[in-house]
Amino acid sequence: VPENHVLEEDRRGSDGILVRRLIQISRRYRVAKRQVLITGMAGRIGRVITERIGDKYELTSLDVKPADGYRSHVADISDFDAIRPAFEGQQTVVHLAADPREDAPWDSIHKNDIVGTYNVMEASRQAGVKRVVFASSNHVVGYLPMKDEPYLAYFEQRDADLPDPVPMITAEANRPDGYYAVAKAFGESLGSYYWDAFGLSCIALRIGGVHDIDSPEGMGPLGRSLYLSHNDAAHLVDCAITAPASVGFAVVYGVSNNTLRFHDIETAAEVIGYHPQDNAGT
Repeated sequence: VPENHVLEEDRRGSDGILVRRLIQISRRYRVAKRQVLITGMAGRIGRVITERIGDKYELTSLDVKPADGYRSHVADISDFDAIRPAFEGQQTVVHLAADPREDAPWDSIHKNDIVGTYNVMEASRQAGVKRVVFASSNHVVGYLPMKDEPYLAYFEQRDADLPDPVPMITAEANRPDGYYAVAKAFGESLGSYYWDAFGLSCIALRIGGVHDIDSPEGMGPLGRSLYLSHNDAAHLVDCAITAPASVGFAVVYGVSNNTLRFHDIETAAEVIGYHPQDNAGT
């Protein structure tokens, strides 16, 4: 509300007509919150996000169970007709829902992580959503630290063999370490296609390790390199939601500013303004 209107209301608030008029003006100037649909909102990362930035947006949950305290659309993302109404009126979709098990069987990955991701992208397109924030994973390059030097030194806890500096892994790399990771790589490619073909912005976040206990205590070198604190996770998603419209498609890594990290987060800083504050140490 313009400052002079507030001052005038304070000076002449006894005038009922004027007060009503100023209330009308304040409503006209009020900025509506961005409408954001979160799939998988009842899960771990969904809870982390809503606890920290839930008041910033008008959130709606799409999950197989309701999210406490939020408008909820209960449906399975593998059922397109069941989820389609949830996308109407939404400006941004944060797609977290998936079968996150690294050893999940192909049938479950296909249903939840491949068909489900396609359904979310297509429902977003049909509903006129402006951007999808896709929760990808560090597992898209998971075989690098398990197979290749110098990253293998993290996996085998050979700290003394690490070069200084360690070369950063960029988003161009693709070494999935399981069906789950393959599905995440598929989701990134699908997001690229929907941007080029339909103009639907997609920012894919290759998320590191987010744990129920928000602490790196007890982790080895690999865990500390991948650690993503709860505050940094919420900041990451917030940055992707609010990134400029000029960001059509991007893949960025999401880990904290860890001393042992080997994933490039400088690109995330440049593209979406991600500046993590936490560090898992050594």
